[in-house]
Amino acid sequence: MLQEAISYLRGSDDVWKTSIIGGVLLLFGFLLIPLFLAWGYIVEVVDRTARGDDEVPVFEDWGQLTVDGAKAVAIAIVYSFVPAVIGVVLIGSIVLGSGETIGSLGAAGLAFTGLLTVGLLLAAAYAFPAAVAHFAAERRFGASFDVETLRPILWNRTYATRWLLSVGIVLAGSIVTAALNELPMIGLLLGSIVGFYALVAAFYVIGQTWEELHPLPTTERGGELSSDRPAV
Repeated sequence: MLQEAISYLRGSDDVWKTSIIGGVLLLFGFLLIPLFLAWGYIVEVVDRTARGDDEVPVFEDWGQLTVDGAKAVAIAIVYSFVPAVIGVVLIGSIVLGSGETIGSLGAAGLAFTGLLTVGLLLAAAYAFPAAVAHFAAERRFGASFDVETLRPILWNRTYATRWLLSVGIVLAGSIVTAALNELPMIGLLLGSIVGFYALVAAFYVIGQTWEELHPLPTTERGGELSSDRPAV
């Protein structure tokens, strides 16, 4: 699976074009629209791999990529928002309840709250790829919060193992990116390209996992693999 994930984007005739475009989009992700486009591409990768389509997508339907990417980013915000709010509320209540000085009990409460918040953020990070996969399959924002569908996936050992693999790919890409960022001028762009490549490989793993654990219906239209999903 690791070898397949790393080789996935290389299987495209437009590997350099796609990687450079994706890297540039991530580099200017702070402008939001480029970030949406990059994540829209990731959504398309997940959708295709989850349906057994080996054709690597290209950057072409920019409008659809922007919409899908914006929804993917919104999903990430929602999943991280709840743990963040819980952490802020609990920490705020402990600090306000302790007055000017925080005793040993208050310090212990802060430590516990910090660990709880980190645990909740990890749980959100664990569920997020599956949420993106379900959204990619259905193209419905609400599908990413469909507990009945997501719960058995999240409790599956295969998903847990593949999630760790995808995290490892992203971390490895981050290490290489950090090293490349030290290079003058071209370093930031090269790092962004590597980061995008790693992100695609990681979500290729998620798409393949979704195909195994939650097979999606496909039909043949004009000799090409496609789906009967609703377009929303």
